Amino acid sequence: MRFRTAVAVLAAVNLFSAGCAFSQSSPEVRALKNEVEALKKDQQAMQKDIEQIKSFLEERAGMRRQPQNLELSVDGSPYMGDKNAKVTVIEFSDYQCPFCARHFSNTLPQLVNDYVKTGKVKYVLRDFPLQGLHPAALRAAESAHCAGEQGKYWEMHDRLLNSQKALGEKELPEYAEAVGIDLPKFEQCLSSGKYEPQVRKDEEDGGKAGVSGTPSFFLGLTEKNETKIKATRMLVGAQPYPSFKEAIDGLLASQ
Repeated sequence: MRFRTAVAVLAAVNLFSAGCAFSQSSPEVRALKNEVEALKKDQQAMQKDIEQIKSFLEERAGMRRQPQNLELSVDGSPYMGDKNAKVTVIEFSDYQCPFCARHFSNTLPQLVNDYVKTGKVKYVLRDFPLQGLHPAALRAAESAHCAGEQGKYWEMHDRLLNSQKALGEKELPEYAEAVGIDLPKFEQCLSSGKYEPQVRKDEEDGGKAGVSGTPSFFLGLTEKNETKIKATRMLVGAQPYPSFKEAIDGLLASQ
């Protein structure tokens, strides 16, 4: 119906342009102008919908437009591996995100075994709690950093991702105690909220870099003694191991 209306409007406009004797202020001309404006708005709305659908499909397929001239800080962020490894991988993660748990279970162990332990990759974790969907994610992220004060960041990280269905205020101290943390120090740290600004900064930086869902990954060559990396590759979602292997091996080869 809208298509037939558009054709009719265009035909009328052509006739008018050719010299049909319509007054500029006639009801017919005003009606045509209003219809043209309505069609323009419909087209803009459709274009916006198409872009949103495209973005969604790209996220699902891990095919996001690759970053250009993007620098990301790794200063103060927890990491695994050699700090001067040739390639840096930055994960933006949410402790309640099921896709983050899938990456943690299915892909990360092989990445650690093949690239982190062999000194080829520095694996950095930054937080991106989607609080609208996952209200416990922020406090879980803070608890991991509090555990990090006692050298147990990754142990707490693993425990949280293995316990996604129970990340309340009651459970966090239980997990801390289970991984061998001094509980009073941990509870003091968590109650102080001292790491909330860092988590919020991670979220802000991730948003500026184009992160809209988790997990999202940025890969780049490590600059020795630098606190930032130039990200040249981006992967979105719980991608299979071969996707990471291709990206990492490409960066290693480029160096």
